[in-house]
Amino acid sequence: MTFAEPLWLLLLLLLPVLAWVYRRAAAQRHVALQVSRQQAMRGVKTWVVYARKWIQGLRWIVLALIILAMARPQKKWYEEKIEAEAIDIMLVIDVSASMLSKDFSPDRLTIAKQVASDFVSHRRYDRLGLVVFSGGAFTQCPLTSDHRILQAFINNMQVGRLKDGTAIGMGLSTAVNHLKNSTSKSKVVILLTDGENNAGVVGPVQAAEIAKALDVRVYTVGLGTDGTVLSPVARNRDGSYTFATRTMVFNTQLLEEMARITKGQFFRTRSPQDLQNVYSSIDLMEKTVITSNSVRRTLELYFWLLDAAFCLLVLEMLLRWGPLRVITV
Repeated sequence: MTFAEPLWLLLLLLLPVLAWVYRRAAAQRHVALQVSRQQAMRGVKTWVVYARKWIQGLRWIVLALIILAMARPQKKWYEEKIEAEAIDIMLVIDVSASMLSKDFSPDRLTIAKQVASDFVSHRRYDRLGLVVFSGGAFTQCPLTSDHRILQAFINNMQVGRLKDGTAIGMGLSTAVNHLKNSTSKSKVVILLTDGENNAGVVGPVQAAEIAKALDVRVYTVGLGTDGTVLSPVARNRDGSYTFATRTMVFNTQLLEEMARITKGQFFRTRSPQDLQNVYSSIDLMEKTVITSNSVRRTLELYFWLLDAAFCLLVLEMLLRWGPLRVITV
């Protein structure tokens, strides 16, 4: 809060002086009544006596409020209007059984979910969606500006809801299908997988060609360490998995080709920090265009002070000419 005319506040310094002069003059005007014994006045004082002693204070408060009103207190703030040229981004995440491999703690899918959710929280003005795939592909969440809903879908991703396999082309083509009618100038797919394509009626390269034709840029992310990994080898009747060590095979050439076709980029991640860095890099490369305008607004507060001063002044007059009236003879 600020004051438009702060020099008027100097008058507040005069109030203590005026109060002292008034009290001194009042003491000279009143006549003291002397009695022989103090017991004679015992029980004479009532609430009127005490109230009359302090009623003058209301006038000083009224004067102080009027001075503050003359200084014109104001509340100022800035209203920011943001116009953003948003980017449409589809996340395509592998949920095949190999995503439960233990080379990431606790497993690959859990880390992928955490990093993807964090990425979504940084894209405040963009529309994002989610496609999951294993032996087939499924749209978990279409393009939306409600990032809390999308994060809920990301956190709810599970292995085993789709048939087993790795249909990379199906995952990409499903995401591209959601972006084909987008009016955004920038359309992006971030595809994360940890295995080779071995399923689906649409091949990865064919899906990349479709993405190129629709001006969709694809960033491919290869997740997982090289060599022997503790990974699921069989699914039990209760839905759980049996784990054993096995050698993981990763076809980086296919993911590199998909990224090259769509003018995107391929990333190889072998640790949670690598994956975090990948999403940070994509976040920097795909910048949302934002323009903001600040509008200054001011709210005058002096009339509140004048209203309070008026109410106190009326109260003081009613008391002074009512129950606190002094009769002179």
